[in-house]
Amino acid sequence: MNHETLSLVLAGLSGLCWTIVYIECIRLGIKQKTYAMPFWALALNIGWEGMHSVIGLQKEGVSLQVVINIIWFIFDIGILYTYFRYGRKEFSAAFSPFWLYVWSAFVLVFAFIIQFLFVKEFGLVTGGAYSAFIQNLLMSLLFIDMLAYRKSSEGQSLMLAVNKWLGTLAPTILFGYLGAPDFSASALVLALGIFCSIVDLIYIMLLMRIQAKERA
Repeated sequence: MNHETLSLVLAGLSGLCWTIVYIECIRLGIKQKTYAMPFWALALNIGWEGMHSVIGLQKEGVSLQVVINIIWFIFDIGILYTYFRYGRKEFSAAFSPFWLYVWSAFVLVFAFIIQFLFVKEFGLVTGGAYSAFIQNLLMSLLFIDMLAYRKSSEGQSLMLAVNKWLGTLAPTILFGYLGAPDFSASALVLALGIFCSIVDLIYIMLLMRIQAKERA
């Protein structure tokens, strides 16, 4: 398998696995009347995928990654709906519904600014890669935090956890080890991707333990 084919396979695998993650987040949110992705991680995702969808269409046209970004952004909006629809119960002690919306709007604005500055500082491809892996590591840590906060598997599943791990492992190999046409292999990306895998595997183990206790 040549480098170009392997790159397409890894990009496609990442796109498929993350699409499963997003669909599972929406399914769990609606079924269990909760939200399934930590909000800071969701806000950064919306900022990244919204910005890279628009800029990608302008600069690259309709490429595989741009199409994947657009699909992800659409699913992000679905996850955002579950957050606003069902998330109020987790914040009712600290925020009235009005202030929850205000706070959430600030977080979304912050996320867009952060993503914009990554692109401005490092360029579209390099900035996008750096921010994607940093926010991915943050998401991995926040999933463990959410598991500890809820003390249950509410809004979480092995389908979600395993696909998040694989969906990050594939681009770790591509951008961290092999390198892509517009992005040389990066030690920083490789390290962030490895850290993500370690935390994701810990999360999978913790989730399995909690699910086993819930079934007992």
